[in-house]
Amino acid sequence: MTSFFNPKFSKDFPLILNNDNYDTIIQVGENEDIKEFRAHSVILRARSPYFEGALSSSWVKKENDMIIFNKPNITPNVFEMILRYIYTGELNLEEQLSEDIFRLLIASDELLFEELISFLQEYILEQRQNWVDKEFFLVFYTVRKLANCELLQNYCFKTISNFDRDIYHDLLKREELLIKEIVAWNYLIIWGIEQTSGLGSLNCDRNKRNNEDYEALKETLHEFIPLIRFTNITFDDFNNKVRPYKNIIPNQIYEEIEEFYNKGTTPKIILPPRKIEKFDSKIIKSRLIRRIIEWINIEDFWISRYNFIPIYRGSIDGISNKSFINKCKGQVGSLVLIKVNYSNKIFGGYSSIGFNSIENSLLRIYEDNHRFYHSSNNFIFSLENDEDTQNMKISRVINYDKAIYDHPHNGFNFGYNAFFMTENHCIINNYSCNYENNIRTDTIYSIEEIETFIITEL
Repeated sequence: MTSFFNPKFSKDFPLILNNDNYDTIIQVGENEDIKEFRAHSVILRARSPYFEGALSSSWVKKENDMIIFNKPNITPNVFEMILRYIYTGELNLEEQLSEDIFRLLIASDELLFEELISFLQEYILEQRQNWVDKEFFLVFYTVRKLANCELLQNYCFKTISNFDRDIYHDLLKREELLIKEIVAWNYLIIWGIEQTSGLGSLNCDRNKRNNEDYEALKETLHEFIPLIRFTNITFDDFNNKVRPYKNIIPNQIYEEIEEFYNKGTTPKIILPPRKIEKFDSKIIKSRLIRRIIEWINIEDFWISRYNFIPIYRGSIDGISNKSFINKCKGQVGSLVLIKVNYSNKIFGGYSSIGFNSIENSLLRIYEDNHRFYHSSNNFIFSLENDEDTQNMKISRVINYDKAIYDHPHNGFNFGYNAFFMTENHCIINNYSCNYENNIRTDTIYSIEEIETFIITEL
């Protein structure tokens, strides 16, 4: 006998995960869904090239000789699976939700677990294919960005190439199409390339296409392009993702697009933005909420995932600090809209943690007992009128620890006066610079109407 392996060692190894000799605290998740995990840096670095770099001396943050590491883009449930895999090499997916397994795949790609990426792709296609087909656009939109997910990419491309022409046409015609318009455009281009003879092999390189290729693609898509609601595409997305295909867009439509972006001219030929039927507001048209949803979650292209529940309306409940605070309590994603008097202007704000009665875990107390609450994705915005899509301005929070200010004489207060309500007035001055400075004004506005909605994911 020249070697010996004691299997008890591998069984004892997972016990290290639960002992007290850890040197690393990893905080994952964000806002109300946050959890801390204790781990050992030497094991993390040995098992993951990502952690080998992230926990190196040049990157690491320490407090009292304890490594502190944050991963807000990974949920607690997903990271718990990852950590158990790191320590045990085991993964039990039988009782996990398909959505969490897919998130695990995304996290594995980021953390450079190549063997896990291969296994999860095979598992998803073999055991969760029905979910993939049901959430096809979500899967495809995501795996296109992941270099190591070739198996799922190939499955998605094969599925798209088999879409029936009439079915795809009917899909784009729908008023209730539940994805962002730029995503609908991207899919249309991919589908058109797959349907056009000779273009399939050139999917990823526009530089290899000649005028004849574009003419062929234009012929394939001539019935479909008028169905795209171009006014619901941001100017940046138009420049980066639509303009390169100028040659396949009918001249009249393209001229209207440019007039819309350059002069704010209302289009006559281009179809208006799609409606969201479940949004009951007296302040803005339902079409505008699609843009606000895009701001709420930049990475999420599903419009249908969000439900807006009205909880407060000034014309019914009264416009005052007290009535606002009584109606708008709790740590929950919330949207406030304000129509001001003597103007068409509309101001609004989104808080992922709500406005009042927020949990102490997010509380930050500063000098003179100023109380703030932490959030990383709050924002405030302005509109010129209830249908304005051209001049919408947004200012995102930049000082996360001062996202919401707890002031006893305000109904709500974003970032210490970036945008706040005091009785029947609102002010947007941002002197504290806790938000981006895109809509600052010194005007004190009188509130004509105010509404608040709780936002939930379906």
